[in-house]
Amino acid sequence: MRDARVRAILRGSQPPLRQIWPAVAFGVLSAGSAVALLAVSAWLITRASEQPSLIYISVAVVGVRAFALGRAAFRYLERLVGHDAAFRQLASIRAGMVDTIVPLAPDGLGTTRRGDLLSALADDVDELQNRSLRVVQPLVTAAIVSVVTVVGLAILLPADALILAIALVLAGLVGTLVNGSVASKAQRLIAPLRAELNDRVLDLIGNLPVLTAFGALEEANGRAVAAGAALTRAIRSRASGAALTAGVVSVLAGAATVGAFFVAIPALEAQRLDAPTLAVLALVPLAIFEVFGMVPLALSARRQVVASAERIAGTIPVGIPAGIPVDGVDSSPLPATTGDDPVLVLDRVTAHWPGSTQPILHDVSLRLGRGERMVIEGPTGAGKTALAHVLIRFIDYGGSYRVSGVEARDLAQDDVRTLVGLCEQQPYLFDSDIRQNLLFARDTATDADLEAVLGRVGLADWLHERGGLDARVGERGSLVSGGQAQRIALARALLADVSVLIVDEPTANVDLDVADRIVRDIVTVAAAAGAAVILISHVAVPSELVDQRVRMEDGRLRPVSPEGVSAL
Repeated sequence: MRDARVRAILRGSQPPLRQIWPAVAFGVLSAGSAVALLAVSAWLITRASEQPSLIYISVAVVGVRAFALGRAAFRYLERLVGHDAAFRQLASIRAGMVDTIVPLAPDGLGTTRRGDLLSALADDVDELQNRSLRVVQPLVTAAIVSVVTVVGLAILLPADALILAIALVLAGLVGTLVNGSVASKAQRLIAPLRAELNDRVLDLIGNLPVLTAFGALEEANGRAVAAGAALTRAIRSRASGAALTAGVVSVLAGAATVGAFFVAIPALEAQRLDAPTLAVLALVPLAIFEVFGMVPLALSARRQVVASAERIAGTIPVGIPAGIPVDGVDSSPLPATTGDDPVLVLDRVTAHWPGSTQPILHDVSLRLGRGERMVIEGPTGAGKTALAHVLIRFIDYGGSYRVSGVEARDLAQDDVRTLVGLCEQQPYLFDSDIRQNLLFARDTATDADLEAVLGRVGLADWLHERGGLDARVGERGSLVSGGQAQRIALARALLADVSVLIVDEPTANVDLDVADRIVRDIVTVAAAAGAAVILISHVAVPSELVDQRVRMEDGRLRPVSPEGVSAL
């Protein structure tokens, strides 16, 4: 199964024939011009030494100029067309990978390391371009030019053509063996070592405050340095293999030249060829080996491309695992809630985390009307976050879950998320300004809209102190406090105008004296906007702020206040 997927990835990395054949054609013309340039130059210099009339060598002079210009021009066109085709294909591959990942995020990627995912999306996909640029095109170009050159030499002197053919075959075999023995292991290790380095660096940067506080920064930095050193050693081994391969090719090119003299000088003495032709026979091997030297390196590049394809196949999940929702072919239109109809109804809902068969929710039932406020309490691991992820359609469910009167599984997941919003325990803020962190909730909002919603969540003065909407929030919100991050997340939810707002542990990252004020603001502001509110909290919430209070233990809900109608 995995081998078939690797082959599919490799096939997908190859641009269509209609896009790649011009690059191959220009490559053949460029390499052919290089060989012809040396051949014509050798003939011209030798013939000119005989001091013939200029008319006899004028064509060769023009040929030297034409082949010199052609080599550069065709090389440029080969690079231009080949890279354009490869980059277009890379864009398609990367977009396809993102399309595969997005339905799985976040819960379907729980076992995937961030460094692995980053390396697969960036470095490994970039490496796939080399299948056409450094494998297919060089091999096809070298094969065509080598065959044409050997045939051309065979017309002049068959023995010389035979020597050149033998030298080329030996260069391909010996060069590949040398490169494989020195660098093959390193080439297979580069992709995973690069992912390991990415993961170590992300871990170091993302947890820098915690590592510093607990004195673990030096150890984490040491792991990153060690990962970088291992990657450097692998890259050096690959470079050593390439250098030794180039040396082998150079030695065999010299041997082919010596062999050409060995058979051409007797032919010259026997007057079966002239001196200019001998010069051509002797020097053409040097030119053709410059082209053919790409063959062992192309086979070496293929190993690294295959290793990257294997990394992608092992990192990006195949299909959608059980427990992750899938949109149906025909999704229901967005419903409209009116009157006193409940906006959210769960009836005996069950769920489990992707990749696990152990249920995390058991027969959960609840009903929530527009503007109502519910608090869910319970210990860590009781299933509160799992319930939030069911409501937002990150994970699938059994039983019935109706939002605005329509079964959630009959709606497109994106449509559910326009009705149900989630403010997570650690809201994600992009490394941009305040404006951009709000606009993705409603990209048509004006600056006045953004300032108004920030005022509703109690950030008007803070916004003024920071210098307005252009103020940056830092990497993952590093320039704002935990409470400010929660309020910005609430502002985003209000901009999105959701019918149900789920707030997961809004006080987890703030001081106790701030926690009560944040809870009050979240509940009152969201409810005033007409949204039903589900508040997941470890902090006691005053009874006057909520309509229902329930407790979750072992994936089951039960009411904890007599006045709250919580479980059906």
